[in-house]
Amino acid sequence: MSRQQSGGIGELTHQWGTLDTVEIVKYPVYFLTIIGIWKVLGTIAILVPRFPRLKEWAYAGIFFGMIGAVASHAFVGDYGAYAYHIWSTLGHAILALASWALRPKSRKL
Repeated sequence: MSRQQSGGIGELTHQWGTLDTVEIVKYPVYFLTIIGIWKVLGTIAILVPRFPRLKEWAYAGIFFGMIGAVASHAFVGDYGAYAYHIWSTLGHAILALASWALRPKSRKL
């Protein structure tokens, strides 16, 4: 049984679930590589110590990327009560915002 990778790694390796997503929103497949690189670099920036300004940019990039994904799904009509892509992506945007807002004072600018 194979496991599907999601997020930056899944996008970099063009896993079947991420390929389905770009087909739904009608993006070219190479867009997965671009977004995957950004997500991996953003995650590294948030996890490494110090560099508070870089972390601010990483959080902003993750949040705007997720909101952009929500908008992309909505614009192609992939919405409604059973639209997994919109709800899960919106949940990720909310988690990124909460992580940013609840980080320790020592990590704030």
